[in-house]
Amino acid sequence: MSSAAATSSMSIPAVWKPTHNPWAVALTVTLATFMEVLDTSIANVALPHMAGTLGASQEEATWVLTSYLVSSAVVLPISGWLSNRFGRKRFYMTCVALFTVCSLLCGLAQSLPFLVFARILQGAGGGGLAPSEQAILADTFPIEKRGQAFAVYGMAVVVAPAIGPTLGGWITDNFNWHWIFFINLPVGLLSLYLSNRMVEDPPHLKTRRVEARREKVDFLGLGLVAAGVGFLEFTLDKGQEKDWFGSPMIVTFAALATVLLIVFAIWEWNHSHPIVDLKLLRNRNFGTAVFLQLVLGMVLFGSTVLIPQYLQVLLGYTAERAGMVLSPGGFVMMIMMAVAGRSLGKGDPRFMVFLGYLATAAGIYNLTRLDLNTSFGTVTLWRMIQVLGLPFIFIPISTLNYVGVPADKTNQISSLSNFARNLGGSVGTALLTTFIARTAQVHQTALAANVVQGSPQYRMYIASVTQQMIAHGMSAAQASQLAVGRAYQEMLRQASMLSYKNAFFVLSAIILCLAPLPFIMRLPEKHSKPDPEALGGH
Repeated sequence: MSSAAATSSMSIPAVWKPTHNPWAVALTVTLATFMEVLDTSIANVALPHMAGTLGASQEEATWVLTSYLVSSAVVLPISGWLSNRFGRKRFYMTCVALFTVCSLLCGLAQSLPFLVFARILQGAGGGGLAPSEQAILADTFPIEKRGQAFAVYGMAVVVAPAIGPTLGGWITDNFNWHWIFFINLPVGLLSLYLSNRMVEDPPHLKTRRVEARREKVDFLGLGLVAAGVGFLEFTLDKGQEKDWFGSPMIVTFAALATVLLIVFAIWEWNHSHPIVDLKLLRNRNFGTAVFLQLVLGMVLFGSTVLIPQYLQVLLGYTAERAGMVLSPGGFVMMIMMAVAGRSLGKGDPRFMVFLGYLATAAGIYNLTRLDLNTSFGTVTLWRMIQVLGLPFIFIPISTLNYVGVPADKTNQISSLSNFARNLGGSVGTALLTTFIARTAQVHQTALAANVVQGSPQYRMYIASVTQQMIAHGMSAAQASQLAVGRAYQEMLRQASMLSYKNAFFVLSAIILCLAPLPFIMRLPEKHSKPDPEALGGH
């Protein structure tokens, strides 16, 4: 940080309190979070309905999701710079307004190209919401109460995706997919009204905005991060679908992403007024927190994708019923968020994260017990157990993020940490999907060795199915042929089941290995303010 910036930061009064009740501010920003996260999970369920109505193939319809993810990913890392330059409240309200208006456009869409265009703009608005909201909470609440504030925010983050599939299925079944976007309008308008009244920029941000407007815009850095992150997100989202590096397009996009992001990192590190302040990663707490957020994103998004996939592909659940399995877990997390928030100031937060990782690893390992006959109640209970520890990771890490970091860097901190978590989600989903597809092929080869005429178990299975079909009036030849087909389908299901078990085991092992890492982080000093010069880890 420049000496001028340091001087200005130190000249700002040490204590600032918002005009309105901090909890009213927390509920206000949480409202927009809930809207954005809910909309994302609802859109996943409605995709087949969109494809049918708009005359698009299933593959073409996935651009409705991909376009949003890419646009959101591009805005995330630069949202801290945008907040500093234009004012955080103004930037935040612009994002809420853009998301709300584009929700209306999405609902009115009558063609796939228009819907994708509207989703790109909607993603740009959605990508700026989470970093702004976390920065607002960090500035609004003192250090000792940030845990409880992040607990309120975290409730929206976990409850929205839990009820999204169920609500999305109900809306599309009883109305049509257009209404999954229209329901954002009243929430967005209410959020805008409350944000205008409740949210305010603290003095140090107003000073920083004046300074930022005098700085020359780093257009090269802006272009590099936008293009690099966009290519990376596209690669992760479409990689498995296009057979990864078997596709020239994926090879090209991956190479471009790698080169652009490396050049971006070098350029920003040496720039006097960077778009993304990468030097903040030298802070021991923040650097560790970013890595832990990355892994948290992999686990949180990865497990949320794997469980519904398992239920729908292997157990034949509808999207709505699969959503009903996840919903109780969301409410368990909501309760545990409150518990974790209240517990944060009563002990070592690093130990809380350690226990959270152990509990999460055990919960995910428990999912390796899933089989093709697991009941609805059992898998729902196991999902509830799996998420018990996550709030004890999310809240302390979100709080420790800001230890030893200058007050005028909160926007950058929130931007980078949210980008890390979302990137982890994209990476985790891509890697897990590929892992399941590849390991399923390995298991198919191993199981196929038992599907031979000489196998006693195979002969017994064929004889049993043949007799059942004959009893239903089928001829012996038809029954025998159908039995062979069923044996093959059963082999594929078992191979897929084993690959999901392997994926859950790998996830649990990774989480277990990460459990000791929180102890690298430093504890916050009670009632202390961030040191403007504490950019390096000590």
